[in-house]
Amino acid sequence: MRATRHDGSAVEVGTVYGIGRNYALHVAELGNAIPEEPLVFLKARTSVRGLAPSPMAFADEAFHHELEVVLLIGRPVQLGEDPGWEAVEGVTLGLDLTRRTVQSRCKEKGLPWTTAKSFAGSAVLAPFLPRSAVSTEASLGLTLEVNGELRQRGRTELMLFPVPVLLRHLASLAPLEPGDLVFTGTPEGVGPIRVGDGFRMRLESVGTSWTWDGVL
Repeated sequence: MRATRHDGSAVEVGTVYGIGRNYALHVAELGNAIPEEPLVFLKARTSVRGLAPSPMAFADEAFHHELEVVLLIGRPVQLGEDPGWEAVEGVTLGLDLTRRTVQSRCKEKGLPWTTAKSFAGSAVLAPFLPRSAVSTEASLGLTLEVNGELRQRGRTELMLFPVPVLLRHLASLAPLEPGDLVFTGTPEGVGPIRVGDGFRMRLESVGTSWTWDGVL
């Protein structure tokens, strides 16, 4: 499975990591508890898709959109290493699509979230910008519109666990490899999105911004 860079070149996707409950207001809107450490889940490589319409599992359902800053790992990170941003090759925005009713049932029964999070088309990605183009030392802004309506707006300074902490935690679990992706969590404002809906994602850095349009 492949993602793309801003220059059109392909990325061979490795492991896809998701981080849950990383913005306090999103934790509150779903009635969850603030985690004491990063909450990690996995999405299959085959869940990755681009911005154009693509085959979707459960295509008749309404998903919840979760707008996230997504990282592309650019070099091997050894078990126990503390790599920081220097291990990141690319940065973009993505949608972690979630079957919320299914997830809620899984949580009630103490079951894994896999069927709610990992399915064909559930990891929507804009092209990756080179890390050098993004001011990673400053807070990044992220915005999502669905069918022209503003749904989500956040800043990375509001993350409960910032990027260096997330990468250190992931590297404490397993080595990271080039092509691995990290969905870093979503701000508040999640809500329904259906196949055929149009969306616009905007990433803001110091003095510049990027906008991507897509159709689910």
